[in-house]
Amino acid sequence: MAIAKAERLMNLALCLLGTRRPLSKRELRGSIEAYMEAGNDESFNRMFERDKDDLRELGLVIETVENLEGETGYLAHRDSNRLPPVSLDAEEAAALGLAAKVWQQARLAGAASGALQKLRAGGMPEAEDPYEGQHSAIEPRIPVHEAAFEPLMLACRDRRPVVFDYRKSTAARPEARQVEPWALECWRGHWYLAGYDRDRGAERVFRLSRITGKVRSRAAKYTAEVPDVVTVRETVASWAGESADRSALIRLRAGAGYPLRAKATAVREGGNGWDELEIPYGHGLDAWLVEFGPDVVVVGPADLRADVVDRLRAVAGA
Repeated sequence: MAIAKAERLMNLALCLLGTRRPLSKRELRGSIEAYMEAGNDESFNRMFERDKDDLRELGLVIETVENLEGETGYLAHRDSNRLPPVSLDAEEAAALGLAAKVWQQARLAGAASGALQKLRAGGMPEAEDPYEGQHSAIEPRIPVHEAAFEPLMLACRDRRPVVFDYRKSTAARPEARQVEPWALECWRGHWYLAGYDRDRGAERVFRLSRITGKVRSRAAKYTAEVPDVVTVRETVASWAGESADRSALIRLRAGAGYPLRAKATAVREGGNGWDELEIPYGHGLDAWLVEFGPDVVVVGPADLRADVVDRLRAVAGA
């Protein structure tokens, strides 16, 4: 189905770019095989409008012209859709080459490599890599180990609702979620999805490592408006206490909880194989502390300790 749609979009783009005069819907339907096979006028109109919107979203400039008979026609002038020559100096070429390496572990590796080859074929200089010989130490990478990444990335791109099983940090078993995905973002080595949770009727952020099983897409439209700016990182940071104005005192088993140690503002030896840490206290810190299980004991404040105990009891009783 995806191949058929891509072929249909390509044929429509070629028709609009290849004509010197505006083509009506009637003429386009008679020129493109997929449109000829549409069951009725209503099906064709829906298909054509979606395809036209998709091409415009991809960057094709499509003009709408009305002729003397009042019939609407469409065309895409080549001058309006021709990109200017790409001109990059050696430093810019090196920056692009380094950026392409980021995606070597993800599905975008092939696309990034292909883009570089096209730019070099167009005259981009083969810049000397300033990080040659140091890749093992500082080569940038975005790790993508979660099987949910690729289907969610495609769902975000195509604006398709999805269904998946999600296990919260306080739950022993996963539960089904119906989500309209908005954006993916990597924060502190973990991938997160922001979207609209249909069952809860509100925006939610999901950690991909807690998605179990397959992500199933649904052929339906979004019911909620997608925000102009989706702040995945800010939301996750607030949950982790990045914007906190209070401190929590915890006891942490020696040799454990390195992410907590990196976040701590003060670390003291507590004796008997335990350390005392002061860490920023913000919304969601209780859920994060629960992940470290018996290696963490909350000393204070009392409300944080109570929240952690409640979460542990919920897991134990599930």
